[in-house]
Amino acid sequence: MLDKIAITGIGVVSPSGIGKRQFWANIKSGRSFIKEITRFDASKYPSHIAGQIDDLEKYSHISERLLKKIDAFSHMALVASETALQDAGIEIKNEDPSLVGIFLGNAIGGWLYAETELRDLYLEGREGVSPYMASAWFPAAPQGQVSIYYGIKGFSKTVVSDRASSLMALGYARKVLAKNKLNLILAGGMEAPVTPYALLCCNTYGALSARNQDPAAAYRPFDQDRSGFVIGEGAGIVVMESIERAKSRNANILGLISGYGTTCDGVDRINCASDGRQLARAINLALADAQASPAEIDYISLDGLAVELWDNAEIKALELVFGNDLKKIPLSCPKSMFGNLLGASGALDMIIALLTMEHSLVPPTVNLTKPALNGLNYVTGEARAHKVNKALIISRGRGGINSALVVEQA
Repeated sequence: MLDKIAITGIGVVSPSGIGKRQFWANIKSGRSFIKEITRFDASKYPSHIAGQIDDLEKYSHISERLLKKIDAFSHMALVASETALQDAGIEIKNEDPSLVGIFLGNAIGGWLYAETELRDLYLEGREGVSPYMASAWFPAAPQGQVSIYYGIKGFSKTVVSDRASSLMALGYARKVLAKNKLNLILAGGMEAPVTPYALLCCNTYGALSARNQDPAAAYRPFDQDRSGFVIGEGAGIVVMESIERAKSRNANILGLISGYGTTCDGVDRINCASDGRQLARAINLALADAQASPAEIDYISLDGLAVELWDNAEIKALELVFGNDLKKIPLSCPKSMFGNLLGASGALDMIIALLTMEHSLVPPTVNLTKPALNGLNYVTGEARAHKVNKALIISRGRGGINSALVVEQA
């Protein structure tokens, strides 16, 4: 069994707030931040609503010179990394750079920069394209920019596995730290899909809600009136280190990553399997890794795609693992408030689970008024007071990618 790994700092950039205090205040209030896209004319898209970040520059420590060279998803990663390090009380300049790593995940890369430069290519020719185009859009760009900004030189990795990307990055980071290959890791994910081409790609996904007339009520996971998910943008990055190291510097340990599991359904290039068996296996692998029984889980953070096949398969998987005890465990899908951040969604879900444990308060799933599957302990409407010692986070991706993570109180 691998060692448990401490989380000592949280960095959040989301439609619900930047920084964990503002983020948590809005999450626990059950307020929706999904609205009509205003950044560009998206009216001709089937789905033209999203969770957007409109004030990133107010919180940014990044120079204008650097901002001209990077895409928005790298900008979000830099802001989240800085706030995570501040929260952890860590000065990177005092660390051995060869023993600090970066493990980040995303699904689609940085398309705002790419779209703009490709337009200029066709209008002006090769002279019109920024020399930074090649390094700005690709999925590993945030990892590279964070490493350059802080001078980080340790083993690092970018994970691209659709919506499961950032939870996989966290699981991978935990494994590396448990094997004592690094002292410290910045881990999580970021996504910036609110751009013309990225939105087009997401619309061809076939699972976006077109309930544009009422954005706040559009994302309805597990509800009878669900019509698909809503995209969001943002980043969630945490500081991870061994428990011993965290204690030696008197760090505030926010929680422990104790278990991780991943599987693949292997039935379709897009859809998941309807029986939930491989997701159940991923959950059981995570529980076994954490040396935890199903009865010890106090809260489950749901993937919640708001598509019948995916929602039903997720509940079937949970029933296979927890049996009748599932009816006792609070279930919640907080991303219904700010949108599905695709490759960054798992990291935000884990951060919410950590804050849930800290405050003994489970945030709600908004818009879940008529459950499609009754008899379960959904937290709806408003946050519910509940002591959480161990939480399970589920994140999945196209093609039936399954990932599950267990976090617990220090």
